[in-house]
Amino acid sequence: MRHLLLIPSVIAAGLTLSACTEKADETVERAFQDVNVVDESDLNDVMLTVSDPNEAVDYFSRSLKQNPNRIDLQRGLALSLVRAKRNTEGVSAWKKVVSMPGATSDDKIELADAQIRNGDWKDAEKSLDSVPPTYETFKRYRLEAMVADANREWKKSDSFYETAVGLTTKPAGVMNNWGYSKLTRGDYSGAERLFGQAIRQDPSLFTAKNNLVLARGAQRNYSLPVIPMDQTERAELLHTMALTAIKQGDVKTGEGLLREAIDTHPQHFEEATRSLRALEST
Repeated sequence: MRHLLLIPSVIAAGLTLSACTEKADETVERAFQDVNVVDESDLNDVMLTVSDPNEAVDYFSRSLKQNPNRIDLQRGLALSLVRAKRNTEGVSAWKKVVSMPGATSDDKIELADAQIRNGDWKDAEKSLDSVPPTYETFKRYRLEAMVADANREWKKSDSFYETAVGLTTKPAGVMNNWGYSKLTRGDYSGAERLFGQAIRQDPSLFTAKNNLVLARGAQRNYSLPVIPMDQTERAELLHTMALTAIKQGDVKTGEGLLREAIDTHPQHFEEATRSLRALEST
């Protein structure tokens, strides 16, 4: 009889032990899920910065198949497509982001960026117009300036560039863009000033150095500016100056600059040599 009385007790103890085990398993599982979320977040960041962009596209595409409603994964895909210069696909991906719950003004700005890269200027303007005017960021005003340039709205362009410069601690790139805007509209002295400011902000920005030479050459000033440059950069800038001179009809000056560029370059300067041969043959 005692043995029969023990059976319910053993069963009860077994059920209690089973329940404890299940709770322990659930706790462990939740802990692993939390760890996985942290790890996944870190991995997402890595894929957006260090990884080859096409590998990142594959990663986010696979992740979205399992979690199609995750806006963070859709953002990652859109960013990766733009990084991979797959701009048409990037525009489509960003359009999906802005249609999802939780989309932000930054997402609309990123859509406009992708549309500009894809040459969809009118659509980019519409995307920027959909952002509240009180939402002021450096990227928003930089893109607004580029759209104004495309529309040849120079006063708006200058205003947007000026605002963008005030919203960043690294204005060299936007100063270079602003200078190029001045260059395309024929304000060569204004362009020269802005390129010089860009170089002072970032002495390594070769694009601004090259643009500065173009602005000076457009004014028939064929002397190199006093700016930081190594020997290779000097040769390349002389080459740019030579081509500018030749384009404006100052052929003899251009020929002399080409020879100087070839002599200055620390290695064989194939591009300048080819230009000189073409000039001599004509």
